[in-house]
Amino acid sequence: MRIVITGASGFVGRLLAAALLRARTFDGEPISRLVLADRVAPDVARVSDPLVEVVHGDLVECLDAVFAEPVDVLFHLAAAVSAECETDFDLGMHANVDTTRALLEAARAQSVAGGPLVRVVFSSSLAVHGSDPMLPLPPIVDESTPPVPQSSYGTQKLICEHLIADFTRRGFLDGRVVRLMTVAVRPGKPNAAASGFLSGIIREPLAGLPTTCPVRPGLRVALSSPRRTVQGILRVAEARRGTGPGELNGRMPVHLPALTVSVADMLDTLRQMAGDAAVDLVSISPDPAVEAIVASWPAVFDNRRAAALGLRPDPNFLSVVRDHLADHADAVTGPTG
Repeated sequence: MRIVITGASGFVGRLLAAALLRARTFDGEPISRLVLADRVAPDVARVSDPLVEVVHGDLVECLDAVFAEPVDVLFHLAAAVSAECETDFDLGMHANVDTTRALLEAARAQSVAGGPLVRVVFSSSLAVHGSDPMLPLPPIVDESTPPVPQSSYGTQKLICEHLIADFTRRGFLDGRVVRLMTVAVRPGKPNAAASGFLSGIIREPLAGLPTTCPVRPGLRVALSSPRRTVQGILRVAEARRGTGPGELNGRMPVHLPALTVSVADMLDTLRQMAGDAAVDLVSISPDPAVEAIVASWPAVFDNRRAAALGLRPDPNFLSVVRDHLADHADAVTGPTG
């Protein structure tokens, strides 16, 4: 089985690749090749694995290399993120819409030529949802809630969702869409995502560094830990098609399970884990542009569809921080409880 991950050098891409390399199998079959595709070269440790093949460069320009041999499963994680899409519309359209369309066409060409039907797993976002004066968000959002994105990023993700659904309806590929919650706590340096501060207000103080929170503490958000996010992506990818228990029914996206917390809750957890000195490193400095994007996203989700696949949200934010500490102890310099 030849599996491709686009955006393989990104945070979720690295975790997904690591999970597949540990398992050496997917859906009960051995992995023959794991293709890591990204504009950024992967780390040396992964390249040295005999299963790994690297495709380095702009995806649209590298499709011949990605599809040089038949592709069985394609995890499409590559994307420009929320704030940069709002700043640079053309960048977002190319990275998110044009690239996705090109990948889908390549998968279609493979099946039309008699190759295997590609299972395409696409990482969408809760940002497809938003509130409109004529269609406000309900208190609890599920997959049947009409998506009304309030950012270019959310709109681009929604366009891709519809493209994948139609390519699937036409029998060109087997598309599965997962809508990711905000993934936190992420290690490493901040990225251009509007939600990046939700990791920064925990990660930086734990490392003894000051950071800024650009939203009001009372803002509620929907989060998923890195561990639960990768678990959800793989579960949806491997699910059997059908209408029975634990099967994937229809072409609708699946919301990965969400943990709802406020920013104040997150800071209280930081205080519990690392004391007042860590919380004092967080400066509340409202940024209307960032809050406009993040506050437009729903915070409370009905998780029943994910639960039917055996998925559950993180039990609380304390468990999320503990997972982060366990996985990235070398990045923590301050005291923890």
